[in-house]
Amino acid sequence: MAAMGELEQAVMDILWNRPEPLSVRDVHELLARDRDLAYTTVMTVLDRLAKKKLVVRNLDGRAWLYRPAKSRAAQIAAEMLDLLGRLNPDERREVLDRIAPASR
Repeated sequence: MAAMGELEQAVMDILWNRPEPLSVRDVHELLARDRDLAYTTVMTVLDRLAKKKLVVRNLDGRAWLYRPAKSRAAQIAAEMLDLLGRLNPDERREVLDRIAPASR
């Protein structure tokens, strides 16, 4: 699983913080409050997130509506499991002892 870039993370944060699916225009308007981004840049980021299966999109008339494929917690858990899977058993045990020493 590839790590998300800063802009991808910002887009995902917007989608996770909204209960309803959002259009490219909606996401662009929310991102444009803090940064100067082209509409097409946001469209490309959402398309890439869809290809990575991080968002689900549905056509509503002529506009795509986007929503997260998983909750934020489920996504982070999947990323952690992916990272832990790259380690040998001793390394995995060391990591788990460092992040959850009381539960072991």
